[in-house]
Amino acid sequence: MRWSSTLAVVLGMMPAVCWAQARPAAPQSATPSPSQLVREVAYNELHDHDRHGYWRYSVERREQQQTRVEDQIETADGPVAKLVKSNGFPLDAAHQQAEQERLEHLLSSPLEQAHSRQEHEEDERRITRVLTVFPDAFLFDLVADEGVYHHLRFHPNPTFAAHSIELKILHAMSGDLWIDIRSKRMARVEGSLQSNVDFGFGVLGRLNRGGWFRLQRTQVRATEWKTQALEVHMNGSAMLLKNIARETSEVRGGFIEVGSNIGLAKGIDLLRTESSAMLAGPAASGGGGLHSIQNRH
Repeated sequence: MRWSSTLAVVLGMMPAVCWAQARPAAPQSATPSPSQLVREVAYNELHDHDRHGYWRYSVERREQQQTRVEDQIETADGPVAKLVKSNGFPLDAAHQQAEQERLEHLLSSPLEQAHSRQEHEEDERRITRVLTVFPDAFLFDLVADEGVYHHLRFHPNPTFAAHSIELKILHAMSGDLWIDIRSKRMARVEGSLQSNVDFGFGVLGRLNRGGWFRLQRTQVRATEWKTQALEVHMNGSAMLLKNIARETSEVRGGFIEVGSNIGLAKGIDLLRTESSAMLAGPAASGGGGLHSIQNRH
């Protein structure tokens, strides 16, 4: 599935719960209920997770006042990336050399590889957990059919018990979900905190009401979808009045399939081959998207 390590900013707050088994319903002439449709989508996403390919693409990240464009390749050991532009400018010779040395160090350091693999595996587990809990944590209503998308609205299911801080955060969200009608895949989701969420009765910290995120995906082949854009805007406070502020956006483009079972060494070798599309960045290299869905924040 390879949604995004950045997505862990959102998903990292959401732990696992038991998921009532769901299977795609037999073909029917009528559209299934919104809740059943979401279960089928979750099932499809989870099973895509087991058979995805590996892709190369450019990633433009904006955080605070910094902009970075990276050439990123997915591998069996997690994504590996090389910085190609910083704040709109290609790297000079010294910074290009530093990137090459960083990749060489990663390739020769079992400790760094283990750390990278651990982070990747935890991100994958977080994605699985949120897809697992999503059908049960919310109630869904069909808003409208918009072209090739079912537009659903979700809000907390009052019968769902949140037994942890992370689940309280998840359960405090409401939002909108767009599902591709043809493939029953998640095309876009956006949500916002409808109330403050306290940690330790407010002593340890709080996430403020109004924080929001938006995730947009694009179809890259018949059975595979990739994260194309992600925005996260959260704020609050932690212990000792330390502010929590997360203002992040990420755009991907120029998706190129690189095969299956790509290892770390092969991924780093591919990164040595620069691509003009990668250097141009996602805006120039394209990547599709849900142009018909308007921004709502």
